[in-house]
Amino acid sequence: MSDEPRERDTAAEGPSGDELQQKFGAAARNSALGRVAETDSMSAALLTAMGGWRGLVEALLPGIAFLVLYVLTKDLWLSVGVPAVIGLAFVIVRLVRREPAASAVGGLLGLVVSGFLALRSGEGTQYFVVGFWTNGAYAVGLLLSMLVRWPIIGVISGFLFGDGTKWRASRRLMWWMQLATGVWVAFFLARLAVQLPLYFAGAVEALGVARLVMGAPLFALVIVLTVLFVRAVYQTASDPAKSGEPKQNLADE
Repeated sequence: MSDEPRERDTAAEGPSGDELQQKFGAAARNSALGRVAETDSMSAALLTAMGGWRGLVEALLPGIAFLVLYVLTKDLWLSVGVPAVIGLAFVIVRLVRREPAASAVGGLLGLVVSGFLALRSGEGTQYFVVGFWTNGAYAVGLLLSMLVRWPIIGVISGFLFGDGTKWRASRRLMWWMQLATGVWVAFFLARLAVQLPLYFAGAVEALGVARLVMGAPLFALVIVLTVLFVRAVYQTASDPAKSGEPKQNLADE
């Protein structure tokens, strides 16, 4: 065996701690919370949270098309077909313009699956089942993050505000981040609490309206309020004049 020291293959090594910090920070800034945090007015923040005017149209137009067509015609094929065509058009436009199309593709897949469920059952209420599962999954995922003491809002906010994961050592910040994440759990559960009774009652029109109202507009409002809340929490924690306590390292609390 050779006594010569082995040279490390740096190319095969994983990313360093600083590189991971930068990557997580970039991901946080690219998240909905990160994009909203960079805005300078409430109107701009709300619009940004909905993905801009195009994101708002992509979020609302298919649902409006389904609701209007179903109310006017009661024709399921037409009611689910037109939104699917609209979703496909959104994807094509993004691809032609060489823009990120992941959200549009995801929306199209959701429309296709929703339409399939409605057509298979012959019931318009089945068009909304995918949304129930999605909201339930988000609520469970966020709740689990709270139970393991890694609340998602705290994880995103920590990297967004340059604190990394140090906030977890602060009892006060942990409590606030648990609360912020809990608000999101309540938001997704509220959607289910309002919409599921309408689903079981077979009230397609009322369910469609509730889905639109509690969709992108309310989602955007909760995001903006979350950013304002988290920003205030960090400012208070780092400013002794506001917190009424001597300034200290957050990890030392």
